[in-house]
Amino acid sequence: MRSFTRRRFLSIAACVAVAGSGRHEPATAARVTWRGTALGADVSITLDGPEDLTRPALARARLEIDAYEARFSLFRANSELVRLNAHGHLPDLDARWHDMLALCDRLHRETNGLFDPTIQPLWLAYAAGGVPDEARASVGWDRVTLPDAARRGVRLGAGQALSFNGIAQGAATDAVRKVLQAAGMTRVMVDIGEVATLGGPWHLGASDPDQGHFSTVQLDDMAMAVSSPAALRLDNTAHHILHPHGPAHPRWSSVAVIARSAAIADGLSTAACFMDKAALRSCAMRLGGIDRVLLLDRHGACETILVQV
Repeated sequence: MRSFTRRRFLSIAACVAVAGSGRHEPATAARVTWRGTALGADVSITLDGPEDLTRPALARARLEIDAYEARFSLFRANSELVRLNAHGHLPDLDARWHDMLALCDRLHRETNGLFDPTIQPLWLAYAAGGVPDEARASVGWDRVTLPDAARRGVRLGAGQALSFNGIAQGAATDAVRKVLQAAGMTRVMVDIGEVATLGGPWHLGASDPDQGHFSTVQLDDMAMAVSSPAALRLDNTAHHILHPHGPAHPRWSSVAVIARSAAIADGLSTAACFMDKAALRSCAMRLGGIDRVLLLDRHGACETILVQV
C-alpha cells in the first residue's frame, strides 16, 4: 500500500557534512541516524552532535512525526484525516490542522488550482479501475468549507475526500526540523519523503525513475522536494500525479524544487509537473522562498529556473 500511494521519488546520492560550513561544530562530531516510516514514506533523521544533545532531540522529533501521522495519514485507520473522509466533517481542529488547511488554500490559489487535495476520489478511481469521469466531479477545493471566525471545523462537499500526500510529508519535515532546531541542533538532515536541512552543506542527488540520476544539489539550511510522475502508473493512461481538471499528461519527467520550506517545495513540485516554464517561474515568485527549480524533460535534458529566495 505504501509504495502504491507514494508521490515522491528522491534518491539520496550523498549526505556529507563538510567542514568550513560556517558553523563551529567540529568535523568529527558524532553522527546519529534514525530510520523508520511515516506518511507513506521512508524516514531518516541524521543528527551531528554529542549524544546528550542528539538523543533527547531525536525523541522529540519522533513525537512530532507521530503527531502528523495521527492527523494527516491515510495509512492509519483512526487518523483524523481518515475520519474526515469517512464522515465529511471534522468539528474540532488544532493549530496543525489550521496551518495545513491554510497552506493548502494558498498553494491551490497560487498554482491556479493545479494543487488540489480533493484529488483523492479521482486517484482511487484510477487505482481501482473505476470511472474517472464520475470521480472527477467531486474534485474542487472551492467546495471545501474551511474554518473561519464562525466555524471551528472543516466540512467536505458531497462525495469529496482529501489527500495530503502532496503536502503532509513536506509539512512534517519542516515541523521536525523546527523541533530539532529548538532542541539546540545545528547540523541536521530530515528526510520524510522530502528533505530539509540545518547547517551544511549537505549534498543530495535527485533521480528520475526512468532516467536515473539527473542532478546533485547542495543544501545549507534549505529543503528539497522531487516529483516524478512516472514513479508510479495507476493504469495504462494515468500517472499517480493527476491533473485535477482533466486528463492532461505531465509536461516534465521530474521536477525538483529547492526552497526554504519543504512543504512549499512539496506542493509546488507536484503542481509544477503540469506547468510550463513561464507559469512555473511566476508561481514560484508569488510563493516566495524558492531558490531554484530543476526541470527534467522526457528526453533527458535538465534545465534550471533560478528564482529569488
